[in-house]
Amino acid sequence: MKKDSIWFRIWKMRVVYLFIAPFFVLFLIFQLFPLIWSFVLSFYEWNGLKVKEFVGVSHYIALMKDEMFLECMRNSFIYWISSIVLVLPLSLIVASTLNNPHNKGSKIYQTILFLPYICAAVSMGLVFYIIFDYNSGLINNLLTAVGIQKVPWLISTKLSKIPVIILCTWRVVPWYMLIFYSGLQSISKELFEAAIIDGANVFQKLFRITIPSLAPIIFFCLINLSIESFRRFSEPFILTRGGPATSSMSLVQYLYNNAFTLFKLGYASAVGYALTFVLIIISSFQLRLMIKQSREGEA
Repeated sequence: MKKDSIWFRIWKMRVVYLFIAPFFVLFLIFQLFPLIWSFVLSFYEWNGLKVKEFVGVSHYIALMKDEMFLECMRNSFIYWISSIVLVLPLSLIVASTLNNPHNKGSKIYQTILFLPYICAAVSMGLVFYIIFDYNSGLINNLLTAVGIQKVPWLISTKLSKIPVIILCTWRVVPWYMLIFYSGLQSISKELFEAAIIDGANVFQKLFRITIPSLAPIIFFCLINLSIESFRRFSEPFILTRGGPATSSMSLVQYLYNNAFTLFKLGYASAVGYALTFVLIIISSFQLRLMIKQSREGEA
């Protein structure tokens, strides 16, 4: 074995490769193989028991005519837009409040505010289900106490997405708050001191210093939040089961129903790759925007 060959270098570092081997074995078995297998399966009709039947791209063509799929896609887009509109600004506001040097006990506040993120999504979904319940929910009891009629939050096709959006916002804001807080800590305080001397107000400091300095972090959060929004499952599943009808059903829940309720494994795989295609388009657009922004900043 030649000393300059790749096999010699691998043999020389065999102990290191032995320690990292479990990760690659698990990755191959539980991530790479299912990824490839589900793509192949999207071209077949299969319920898990019978012989697979090759159907080509008919599943992908059927998706374009599937009203339930299109409605779930619209729901996922609404969850995505609402997350961007609500989560990012709220996270930045809370992080800025914690970063205020006059705010005493910020570490305690950080711990308290971060608790919603570490709580189990299922348990929080059950709590919010009780809060938004039509007959005995806390919110409807408060409304009736002030003379307002009860609102069918969870059983109305027009309102069912609102509890889901509120729950998702409440759960993920602490995580992005922590990211923004770390970014704010890295901004030089001299910039803010100079802005104060120049007579800058709160909004000028926000749009001239804070947001430009946090631009890479904001783009990172935007991409991560987009992926997380389209992968949403637990919140609508626990609160509304995706209903009434499919008014609050996400794409991942639609995939789940096709795979594990109807056992249409090939069709469910096609739904999964349609979702992947959407995420690739959105992430690519956001990455191009980030690269363009960074180039303009360097110029």
